[in-house]
Amino acid sequence: MELIIDGIKKAILLLVTFDREVLGITWLSLKVSGLATFISLFIGISLGTGVALTRFPGRRLVVSIINTGMGVPPVVVGLLVTIFLWRNGPFGMLELLYTPTAIVIAQAVIATPIVAGFSLASIQKLPEALRLQILALGATRLQMIWMLIKEAKLPLLAAAMAGFGGVISEVGASIMVGGNIMGYTRVLTTATVMETGRGNFDVAIALGVILLMVTFCINAVLTWIQQRERPR
Repeated sequence: MELIIDGIKKAILLLVTFDREVLGITWLSLKVSGLATFISLFIGISLGTGVALTRFPGRRLVVSIINTGMGVPPVVVGLLVTIFLWRNGPFGMLELLYTPTAIVIAQAVIATPIVAGFSLASIQKLPEALRLQILALGATRLQMIWMLIKEAKLPLLAAAMAGFGGVISEVGASIMVGGNIMGYTRVLTTATVMETGRGNFDVAIALGVILLMVTFCINAVLTWIQQRERPR
């Protein structure tokens, strides 16, 4: 218990003294995970909505793949991204491995099935009569899709929270593709693992507390938006 209290005190000290390294790590975590979440929202909502509104052979297989992707271990994603970005891999010439961009790619791959799964369920749950009514009023198919997305905005905000939560707390893929390089690719989760391995539990707990605070603040904002928009 004393160790935890010391860690919390350390976290407060690091924050109030504006420790440059900790602020840099925190900012990189927000930037990388935020960009990965944004990419996953664009791809995931598009994919989930498209599958929900379309009937085609093999649709159930595609839905099963999306649902399976929601639970793929991050280290498996990290392994695949590493293979693709390795110097002898298909995209090795881009030299992206062990860069923040590689972490963004890995985290986007992790979050996209989560967002797609939520989006698929959200759009699919809307009454089919609603789609027909929108089209009957003269809307184009794109306008109809946009109105359905707006109608499902509450669960889609939950998708954003789930996607962001899944990547900001991820560690395995980030270490594999980013390398945990100080001042360049080190994020809160990889720094916490490193400090734990060194036996610096107070610093590790401090970083963990900061990670929880950051995650809570982001989700609190999204929750406020979600609950403000809920049906009355």
